[in-house]
Amino acid sequence: MGRAGPSEMTLAEIGREAGLTAGALVQRFGSKLGLLRALSARLSEESPAMLAAIRAGNPSSLQAVRVYADCLAQMGESPGGLAHHLAWLQLDLTDPEMHQELNRQGKQARDTLKRWLDEAVVSRELRSGTDTAALARSVQVTTTGSLMVSAFEEEKPTAAMRRDIDSLLEPHLAPRQGRLT
Repeated sequence: MGRAGPSEMTLAEIGREAGLTAGALVQRFGSKLGLLRALSARLSEESPAMLAAIRAGNPSSLQAVRVYADCLAQMGESPGGLAHHLAWLQLDLTDPEMHQELNRQGKQARDTLKRWLDEAVVSRELRSGTDTAALARSVQVTTTGSLMVSAFEEEKPTAAMRRDIDSLLEPHLAPRQGRLT
């Protein structure tokens, strides 16, 4: 998805990578749009497992939030890659079935982020009383905005994302935590 946008990608190219013919893909999915819709649904289905793997690999829930942000930053590692991801987003927003899956993925991510932030309150990484629902949404807004601004400013997206997430979380850190590292 980072190498080609939806209009550039062909069934023949997808087939080559999958070891199938374009005809076999048409038989299975009906069309390129059918294949893209199936891919969108699959990404929604796999999203909880990907998020669980991030959390499992990080003893700190706040570190898991940072790793989540790092994963999103990878979309912007090159201007072309980000442009392709934005083209996919355009399709996700204009196709009703794909938009439904995008919405589902966003809610899954926000619910997971809230759970991680709740864990951070319990473990005293974050201040007691932190509005974790609002903070989870702010993490989503910050990651999206950081990715775009880093592209505008030709800044490394991972470094920008880490700085912006740290800045967002800093006021909510429990006193003993100090700056995230």
